[in-house]
Amino acid sequence: MDGEQPVPSPPMPFENTLLDSSMSLEQKTTFAFVILLFIFLGILIVRCFRILLDPYRSMPTSTWADGLEGLEKGQFDHALA
Repeated sequence: MDGEQPVPSPPMPFENTLLDSSMSLEQKTTFAFVILLFIFLGILIVRCFRILLDPYRSMPTSTWADGLEGLEKGQFDHALA
């Protein structure tokens, strides 16, 4: 060691070590999309079970004949003429 300094090794690119040690961008995107699909599926399952347990809560309280003035149910012939 006659005054020679050790030659530093060339710095490794951060991008290559990141991709080698973990998932690629495509894998991360796919993983995030699958997680979002599972969340959406969970919301739909909860909604379906709520409808099955109490089906009349999701129905509207008004009927189709509430808006008719002076007409009885089923008398559309006079309303169209």
